Amino acid sequence: MDSGQNRREGKETEMNKKYILNFTPTGMIPTKEMTPHVPVQPDEIVEQVLEVVELGVNMVHLHARDAQTGAPTYKKDVYAKIFGPIRKAVPDLIICASLSGRDFTEFEKRSEVLELEDDLKPDFGSLTLSSLNFNRQASINSPQMIQDLARAMLDRGIKPELEAFDLGMINYANYLIAKKLIRPPFYFNLILGNIACAQANLMSLGLMVKELPAGAIWSAGGVGDAQLRTTAMSLVDGGGVRVGLEDNIWYDQERTKLATNRALVERTLNIARALGREPYTRKETRDLLVGG
Repeated sequence: MDSGQNRREGKETEMNKKYILNFTPTGMIPTKEMTPHVPVQPDEIVEQVLEVVELGVNMVHLHARDAQTGAPTYKKDVYAKIFGPIRKAVPDLIICASLSGRDFTEFEKRSEVLELEDDLKPDFGSLTLSSLNFNRQASINSPQMIQDLARAMLDRGIKPELEAFDLGMINYANYLIAKKLIRPPFYFNLILGNIACAQANLMSLGLMVKELPAGAIWSAGGVGDAQLRTTAMSLVDGGGVRVGLEDNIWYDQERTKLATNRALVERTLNIARALGREPYTRKETRDLLVGG
């Protein structure tokens, strides 16, 4: 083995000691009736984001809720109430806005948050790479919608957070790359454990990672009971972690104890430390994903 290869492998090993810790506090499903710990109002979301940023979170994936009903909203003015205080407190934190197709099917609604400007403009927008079924609901993402959202982000200098629930979605990301609708660096969330998609096992995760485009940066997240298992698998395999009440409201597999966002983040950090890994700093994360 030559010295150049030694240096390359040494650099890869060093890089793998650090990881993306992507925090998903709210989502579209959990309600206060399901768990009192889910943040719904903008000030609650801000408070919980700032709490876990102190622990090492370096990226946040955020959904907004209607102030009166608690239902998901696409309104950019609600997102602004969340992004503004976060930017003021931690300007280098990576912020991703949800462009989800679960509740909103019109491009104008799904893309409205991308219109925010200056300090309120998100760094990323989520881009689910195909339609899929959840337990009780479909997320509709037509090829035209995916390409329109990708183009809107490209035009505004916003990066796509590429959400893949199975191998076919990664293939579609490669198609978008070929069409020059997304540009490097590529960041993927690999979501495992959904009933109609790839499951939380080593084979599924390994195949998905293998098919990622060269140089892609990735995190894995698990739905419901799959969250803890997916967190552990990803950290062992050198990936990042997506974690929070959006995907799982329970702390234990038996579903006897409701989780808090802080507890889920702390458990992730403890697993990572046992493996000799630590989150990237916020500056390192920004340099890695958006170039400073």
